[in-house]
Amino acid sequence: MDRVRVVRGPKENRHRPAVDVLFRSAALAYGTQVIGIVLTGSLDDGTAGLLAIKQRGGLAIVQNPEDALYQGMPRSALQNVPVDHVIPLSNIPGLLATFTQQNVIRSEALPVSAEMQSETRIAQMDKNALDHEETIGKPSAYSCPECGGILWEVQDDELLRFRCRVGHAFSAQSVLAEQAATLETALWAALKTLEENVSLSRRLADQAHQRGNQLAAATFETRVRESEGHAHVIRQVLTRSERLLPED
Repeated sequence: MDRVRVVRGPKENRHRPAVDVLFRSAALAYGTQVIGIVLTGSLDDGTAGLLAIKQRGGLAIVQNPEDALYQGMPRSALQNVPVDHVIPLSNIPGLLATFTQQNVIRSEALPVSAEMQSETRIAQMDKNALDHEETIGKPSAYSCPECGGILWEVQDDELLRFRCRVGHAFSAQSVLAEQAATLETALWAALKTLEENVSLSRRLADQAHQRGNQLAAATFETRVRESEGHAHVIRQVLTRSERLLPED
């Protein structure tokens, strides 16, 4: 009996289960029998998996971005995958019914690439696949947002992706999103530290004034001004109109 098995493997695009892993493994197992559908969503989840489906001769359906609540995922799929159908959400069930009822016969499945086999084994936590990550791509200058290891570049046709030694995988947009989130966290932490520095330095300056130690008081007051200036700059970055995190 055919079945779907979910394993606790490495996250892909910060998710587990992940749609790209599902699409890729389905394409590997069933070739032309697979129909991949990408619906509304942010960033570019589903693009790499939909491309794998097409590489094996399956069908690719994408919700019309103008019909989607979030256009990121549909637009990414259209930009990177030779999609078969672009239609509104309301028309997708009827199209699927047509395909399944007519038992549409498509051409013989295209060959499975070594990269697709390797990435599917990595998702299954196959140690042999993880020990040969150099077969996936080449080392990049970037670190894995999940574990800090080196990210390997995966050039999938025109689509640039990344995977680390232990299997975490990211699209380029997901790496940018993780970097933005890390930056924002660091900025909030820096702002908190600076605000605390201002408060403590001001308190020490007041104590120095009370003791008649004007030199120490001046030193602490200088620190107050410097920390307030740094905090102002960081606050401007955090509150500017352009968001740190990418949307679609």
